[in-house]
Amino acid sequence: MGFAALLYILAVFLTLSSVSNACPPSDRAALLAFKADLYEPHLGIFNSWTGYDCCHNWYGVSCDPETHRVADINLRGESEDPIFEKAHRTGYMTGTISPEICKLTRLSSLTIADWKGISGTIPACIVSLPFLRILDLIGNRLTGEIPADIGRLSRLTVLNVADNQLSGTIPRNNPRKFWQIKNAESGFTQQQQIKWANPILDILHISSFRFRSLMLSRALLSNNRLNGPIPYSISYIYRLSDLDLSLNRLSGKIPDSLGKMAVLATLNLDGNQISGTIPPTLINSAISILNLSRNGLEGYIPDNFGSTSYFMLMDLSYNNLKGRIPKSISSANYIGHLDVSHNHLCGPIPAGSPFDHLEASSFTYNDCLCGKPLKPC
Repeated sequence: MGFAALLYILAVFLTLSSVSNACPPSDRAALLAFKADLYEPHLGIFNSWTGYDCCHNWYGVSCDPETHRVADINLRGESEDPIFEKAHRTGYMTGTISPEICKLTRLSSLTIADWKGISGTIPACIVSLPFLRILDLIGNRLTGEIPADIGRLSRLTVLNVADNQLSGTIPRNNPRKFWQIKNAESGFTQQQQIKWANPILDILHISSFRFRSLMLSRALLSNNRLNGPIPYSISYIYRLSDLDLSLNRLSGKIPDSLGKMAVLATLNLDGNQISGTIPPTLINSAISILNLSRNGLEGYIPDNFGSTSYFMLMDLSYNNLKGRIPKSISSANYIGHLDVSHNHLCGPIPAGSPFDHLEASSFTYNDCLCGKPLKPC
């Protein structure tokens, strides 16, 4: 066999090898259909989406090294990537998120964040991606509601849809629907199914979700147009550590069950229309960042601070709270920043920690608070 023939055979072998390691044509077609519904005029981030192998050198696309299926899409409009530094600008993209994205059935992470101009709805078929762990769509102009069955994403750990124009309520779970799904999928007895059915949901139109599979650790839904009450059953998301529902149109009372969650460390409910009183359970809980400001909360600040009360931040400003600042607050383990301004509080500000390091702005615009750092009583 001649040298030229050997070179030809080697070239054929290398070509076949590279093709076998490329992404499947179906994944490539889904990505190109996804790209076709978007327009990015300044950075050229889609210029690299050429050729038959979407697993190599396609900007923002990563594949599983074993299956060669698309596993991650990471497209951020604000980044320190050289493509942004070269353009000396942040990204701007218009268009919609195509349902073709749902054909990437091995997708683990989907980030389409901070593009400012992407509109339309979140594709309902997103709930059909069984391996999805991260859904990050922050900083766009998405409208409509989060898909009703997103709770079927049993591996989802991060849901970030903040800074959009999403609307709708945070509904309670539909017990009958949950029962039917469990009956079809799990083989539980009828008695067991009824026991599980009533309060189990994830968050924001997340229904029919398996309690034992709740993996969500961060739910960031701030700065949208969500309305209605906060469901009591959010507390069943036992891994949830960060819940941000701020700057929406939520109403009703704060469920006391939120203060019973084992790992919830951050609770931001500021800038809503929440009423009722502050649940005492929030005071002795795992929460270390608590922001309830700019609502319609009434009644007294709970007087049950103790050694388990540890707050890096507690903001209760711009509400309708009345009465005194509770004396038990001095027995809290730690309070880094406290703001009770713009309420109807009265009486002396307790002496000592944490009040000895707070400024007057933390107490102003109340009815008759007095003492350091305000005027003497």
